[in-house]
Amino acid sequence: MKIAGLEKEFIIVGENVHTTRIVRLKGKRVVDNSDGVQSVRYFDADKNPLYLEIPEKIKSTQDYEEGRVKHVKIAVQTAMSGEGAAQSRGLHYLHHLIRRQVNNGADFLDLNVDEVSLRLDDQKTAIQWLVRMAQEVSPIPLSIDSSNIEIIQAGLEACDNRAGRPLLNSASLERIEALDLAVQHETRAIVTAAGESGMPQNAEERLTNASRMVDAALAKGLAPANLYIDPLVFPISVDKDFGNHCFEAIRQLREKYGPEIHISGGFSNVSFGLPCRRIINDAFFILAIEAGADSGIIDPVTSNPKDVFAIDQESTPYKLAEAMLLGEDRNCKAFLRAYRNGDLTTTG
Repeated sequence: MKIAGLEKEFIIVGENVHTTRIVRLKGKRVVDNSDGVQSVRYFDADKNPLYLEIPEKIKSTQDYEEGRVKHVKIAVQTAMSGEGAAQSRGLHYLHHLIRRQVNNGADFLDLNVDEVSLRLDDQKTAIQWLVRMAQEVSPIPLSIDSSNIEIIQAGLEACDNRAGRPLLNSASLERIEALDLAVQHETRAIVTAAGESGMPQNAEERLTNASRMVDAALAKGLAPANLYIDPLVFPISVDKDFGNHCFEAIRQLREKYGPEIHISGGFSNVSFGLPCRRIINDAFFILAIEAGADSGIIDPVTSNPKDVFAIDQESTPYKLAEAMLLGEDRNCKAFLRAYRNGDLTTTG
């Protein structure tokens, strides 16, 4: 996606076709359909309401009891194993999610089925089904995403690359063998700053770990233009320095590897556990790009880059989010105070 004012195009890894995704049981999207069945409501291109019914078996899960509905998980399970109208609704819902990612500028479609089941065989079957389904309707390449390398391998084996070379998400020092899959399947690859046995504690560890991964990838013949570095984005609510750790790592990685390599990351992780997540994500987006990022694993429907760069960076909500992300608002006190006072209600 080309963004006004930026020299390079910004590459979006559209992240919303994930079985981890939830809607709130008490939110606006969960309603009863015309038959009185509790459903997830969505709208077609003509703004007509459509409904993904919530199966009874879901209502006995811990997620549901705690007020969360994993809508993508429902759609995948229903489309894979349902019958008749229910199966059609599940498939239509997934097509709807894919179209929204594509129509809002995604360059890759990130697929993740890790929470579709607790059984590895079921997960491998699901990722292969989802890949085959998605590439029938997606004009953009797929990104195969999982915390398990066997699931990634199964997904890549199902790819026919008709829309372009896929993206492997991700390789790290704790599973460096994922780079061999990238070579074998001729994919692009996200390499992360995770260590062999844990997460990085500061910018220096991010730089060291990510550099080792990049160097290993280059040694295997992967081109810099096909590599995406994820410096790892952690929730700012946990530690006021997490934002600066990430921004400094981005700056140093960009300086070290130059303009050809890509720097990305799961930007929305930064707002986890906080209210008004959109303004936090938008502020992080802008700060990360200023530091040198040229890609993001984001939902372009809720954080479209063109909209992000059109926001008023002098507004109070933005300034509060920026200060928090730069470590100037210890324990997020000023931001949370503004939220309680109703000063952030228009920011999403």
